[in-house]
Amino acid sequence: MAEAALLIPGKREQTKLANREAILAAAREVFGEMGYETATVRDIIRRTKLSVGAFYNYYRSKEEVFQALADDGARRFKPILHAQYETATDAESYLRAAVRAFFTFSAGEQESWRLQRPAGEAVPHANDTPEIRAVFEEVRTVFADIMDRGLAPKVDLDYFVAASIAIAREVCDKMLERRPVDIEGAVEFTVRLILGGLPALPRTD
Repeated sequence: MAEAALLIPGKREQTKLANREAILAAAREVFGEMGYETATVRDIIRRTKLSVGAFYNYYRSKEEVFQALADDGARRFKPILHAQYETATDAESYLRAAVRAFFTFSAGEQESWRLQRPAGEAVPHANDTPEIRAVFEEVRTVFADIMDRGLAPKVDLDYFVAASIAIAREVCDKMLERRPVDIEGAVEFTVRLILGGLPALPRTD
């Protein structure tokens, strides 16, 4: 019973968590309605019940708020990404499922932005953080296993994963800028581009 009590956050921690969630929820709305470049910290604060001083207890800038949103998304997406490998049968089925999951997740995260911002407006990129690196490492681990099992040719793993993620991110950004957003078209383009180039790569075995 005592151990269970230790796992329950105290009132102060609950308040901190609630305030952080309120800031992030407000930021999603503000970035969606106004765009990242136009939005200010004061715009975010106005959507919460917090004072200016209270806000700065958690974040020092809108850049930090945006990064927190990206990290939160990465934490929630990692188990979704891992689940794609549980049902994959080969490199193509995993790649297709992973790319579709990423594009669908990204479109959902940017829903308010997509609905309210004009076509062609770029989506800002998050910085490299442990949460985002964990997603990259998940992809690397899966492809290492796929290659070791002979389900894909062995090529330079680091280059292949870096290139595949870069392609997926850039295509995803362009997909989100378009109206309407065509997830399946973007998935097919990405998968064909990555797998089409794979046979031409030098082997490492």
